Amino acid sequence: MGVQSRGTDGGETVTVTQSGDWYVAKDEATGIASQGETKARALENLADALELSARSVPEERVERVEPSSAPWFSE
Repeated sequence: MGVQSRGTDGGETVTVTQSGDWYVAKDEATGIASQGETKARALENLADALELSARSVPEERVERVEPSSAPWFSE
């Protein structure tokens, strides 16, 4: 579909592809992606997702997760 630069220095790249009836927009720097029924909607949804990912989570809301003992997670 296409590649667009988000930043003025050209260092922030967004790719837009079409998968069936959906458009997928992905920020290559962060790996964050979103989709929409139009290219414009996919880009709007990606902008929302990037904004949400930039927000900090208050420490009391961070869930502590114990390491998994599942063998497929061991190195």
